[in-house]
Amino acid sequence: MSHRPERLAEIIKKEVSDLLQNEIKDPRRGFVTVTGVEVSADLRYARIFVSVLGTPEEEKAAMEVLNRVQGYVRGELGRRIRLRCTPEITFKLDSSIARGTRVIELLQRVNSDREEAPHE
Repeated sequence: MSHRPERLAEIIKKEVSDLLQNEIKDPRRGFVTVTGVEVSADLRYARIFVSVLGTPEEEKAAMEVLNRVQGYVRGELGRRIRLRCTPEITFKLDSSIARGTRVIELLQRVNSDREEAPHE
């Protein structure tokens, strides 16, 4: 088993994070965080998972910006990473952070309800 896809995924994650922070200046991008990257075994495809802080409308606007700059990001990856073939990239919205935050809020509400309830 090769560890190359995992190593490449980490490099792509770092480079795309840097690109989004320093190169993509569109204000509709919002606060985007790269949460993970999956690279296919043949290194031809990469799924970049991003989390967007904000409302569902802000998430949608940020994803539109990311899909629009997909070619630019791939070109920059090709310049920054020495590979025979730069992977085709797709951006996917990662809502796991939002789900985790919601679960924490629910657990805190349950705990506060228990503390307020009279003990028998």
